[in-house]
Amino acid sequence: VHLVESGGGLVQAGDSLRLSCTASGRAFSEYSIAVGWFRQATGKEREFVAAVSTSGESTYYADSVKGRFTISRDNAKNMVYLTMNNLKPDDTAVYYCAADGLMHSLVERPTDVDYWGKGTLVTVSS
Repeated sequence: VHLVESGGGLVQAGDSLRLSCTASGRAFSEYSIAVGWFRQATGKEREFVAAVSTSGESTYYADSVKGRFTISRDNAKNMVYLTMNNLKPDDTAVYYCAADGLMHSLVERPTDVDYWGKGTLVTVSS
C-alpha cells in the first residue's frame, strides 16, 4: 500500500482544514486494512490522532482532538480523510497517514504499523 497525504497548509486558529490520504497498490476494501492519522510536532514524539476501521464503522480518537477532528473513509475511491475543526496552534505538526491490517497496531503499537505516508504540514497561527 502506497499512501500520499495532501491538504496541509497554513491556517489561523479556529479555522478548519481537511486532510486527504490517497492509497494505491491495494484496495482498502479488498482486505482488512485500518487507516489512521498521526502527527509529529517539532521537537516532539509522533502521536496518534485518529483511526478508522476497514468498513468505516469504528473510529478512535486521541483525547486532544475528540469533538474537533473527524476521520472518515471512502473505500470506492481509496481515500481517507481527516476533517479538522476549531484548529489550535498546538495542532501544528506534520500529519502522517498510516495503514495496517490491525487496528490495534494503529491505536496502541504504531511501531508495528506496516505502511506510512510521507506527511503533510499543518501550521496553525494564533
